[in-house]
Amino acid sequence: MNDLKSPLIILVAEDDPDDRLLMTEAFAERCHDCRLCFVHDGVQLIRVLNGEEQLPGDSDSDCFHPDLILLDLNMPLKDGREALVDIKSDPRLRTIPTIVMTTSGDEDDIRLCYQTGANSYIVKPPTYSGLLDVVSSLTSYWVTTVTLPTRLDHHD
Repeated sequence: MNDLKSPLIILVAEDDPDDRLLMTEAFAERCHDCRLCFVHDGVQLIRVLNGEEQLPGDSDSDCFHPDLILLDLNMPLKDGREALVDIKSDPRLRTIPTIVMTTSGDEDDIRLCYQTGANSYIVKPPTYSGLLDVVSSLTSYWVTTVTLPTRLDHHD
């Protein structure tokens, strides 16, 4: 069981502003111990994870060593598939649980993501109530069921 002394830091790579808003509301409603940090594309995701870019409002620099990554596949500049390869091929980043959360239910995408090292693959639900259910089950599993590695400073 994960004994949280601080909020669960979730770095969300999502380019759609409507999806970001819905996720913010759903997590606020269903996971009071979660803190979301948003990036808009795969390039920004990797820059934040490498400590090369600090997000607005992240004065503690928590976002560059998140407990979880939620990764959309279809983003500009570097898509989620490419970002997943970068994360899982980097020894400093590969232990961060990375959950693909995307509109694609394509079998090739699902297979590719798991082969690349995704820890879970979730097709975004079409309704807000469905999103609430996903957030509830996702946070129940990742907050109370599993034991996550201790947050690491990737610059050590």
